[in-house]
Amino acid sequence: MSILLGIFTFVLILTSVFLILLVLAQKAKSDGGMGAAMGGGMAEATFGADTGNVLSKATINASIVFFVLSFALYLGRIYEGKHSAAASGGSLPTIAAPLLPTAQKLPGGVMVPAAAVPTPTAVPAAKP
Repeated sequence: MSILLGIFTFVLILTSVFLILLVLAQKAKSDGGMGAAMGGGMAEATFGADTGNVLSKATINASIVFFVLSFALYLGRIYEGKHSAAASGGSLPTIAAPLLPTAQKLPGGVMVPAAAVPTPTAVPAAKP
C-alpha cells in the first residue's frame, strides 16, 4: 500500500506542475499579462486557431485528475494510519509508573495536593 501511495504522490506532483504550466500558457482575456509572456503566442502556433478550447479542456481535465488523486491519497493515508496502529497494538505504548499520593488531608478536613504540602525538615536546635 505504501508503494502505491508513493506512486500516487509522484503523479500528483507531476499533475500539479503540468496544471501550473497550463494555466500560465493560457492567454488572458485582455491579451496581455503572464499568458502572453509565458508563451501564449507559441501555444497558438502549436494548436492552431482553436488554442483557447484545447488549453481550457486540458486545464479542466488536469484539475479533475488533481482532485481525484488528492482525495485518493487522503483516503489512502487514513487507511494506512488505521491499519498501522492496529498492527502495532495501539498508537501509544503503555508505560508503568509508580503511584504517588495525589492529596493529603490536613487538620481541619482540608484536602491539599501533595506538591503543595511542605515536607517536614529538621530544625536546628536554638543556641542558648
